[in-house]
Amino acid sequence: MIEEMIASHSILVKIFLTFLVAGVLAPLMGKEAPKFKKVSFIYTMVFQALATMVAFTGLIAVFAGDLPWSMALNIMVVIWAVIMFVEIKKYRLIKMANLKHEMTFKVIKSAFVKISLIQVVLVAMMVGLMVLKAKGVVTL
Repeated sequence: MIEEMIASHSILVKIFLTFLVAGVLAPLMGKEAPKFKKVSFIYTMVFQALATMVAFTGLIAVFAGDLPWSMALNIMVVIWAVIMFVEIKKYRLIKMANLKHEMTFKVIKSAFVKISLIQVVLVAMMVGLMVLKAKGVVTL
């Protein structure tokens, strides 16, 4: 049963990572400020839903499977908290910014892409770390 829980967590992480990679292209969908705000809102809501599902399945696997709390789990929790915090701040910045000014709009779109790339790197690093842990290369 624990294998199924970890497998479902793993599948959700891969879906989340795919969504993050696709999300880098989100600013291309919204070429005008109002459309960009809508795309950003939808992206943020899906992001939060997927991130919450990933966290929930992971915690269920840990507690239901009676797995020991390890350094890897601490790293996962910290990465999850960081990407959620950054995503919320990113959306608030987009929501509050005056995107009618062309330069502000360009800066916000650029920040969206950069933040999305950082989130991709963080999640990919965690996936890579867990793969190395599963193969016995790294012990945490």
